[in-house]
Amino acid sequence: MLNDSSTPLLLLATRRSGKPRDLVAPGPDAAQLDTILQIAARVPDHGKLAPWRFVIVAPEQRAALARVITDACRAERPHASAKELESLEQFAHQAPTLVVVLSSPRIDSPIPLWEQQLSAGAAAMNLLQATHALGFAGGWLTGWASASDAVRDAFGAAPERIVGFFFLGTPAKQLEERPRPDTSKIISHWKG
Repeated sequence: MLNDSSTPLLLLATRRSGKPRDLVAPGPDAAQLDTILQIAARVPDHGKLAPWRFVIVAPEQRAALARVITDACRAERPHASAKELESLEQFAHQAPTLVVVLSSPRIDSPIPLWEQQLSAGAAAMNLLQATHALGFAGGWLTGWASASDAVRDAFGAAPERIVGFFFLGTPAKQLEERPRPDTSKIISHWKG
């Protein structure tokens, strides 16, 4: 069973993201989403900077998000096909709940930027873990929109960056496992 929340260790061992296009209602309600975001913020954070932010995109704002993304694409990629633009329109309307996670570094801090970015990634992962622990599924998407300054500017400003778009909901179909790395190829023991 994937996303088995019967114990914390089983949840970690069986964690599987859901494909945003396959996530349907119900999504987390307001109280559950608040819990998810409170847990997302409980990550290593050298200097206690909270170098990340969460922006909730309400269902009634999805059309506006689609316009932001497609307008940015037209401006940045004038040769984008109609199919690409349609795909970006659909992107904004996936799953019942959407949270945009931003890396929001404190440039004036002595804490290295890399550490602040790692903390933002940890917050993003905690967001997914909490979503799965509550019985929902989440999908973390990036792609062109997350790298676009114009899309980022709809949520914040430089030096912030979009960590990802987090689509949350209930899987419409059974989650399937995906290939995982062979740990014998990614784990080594330092010999000094």
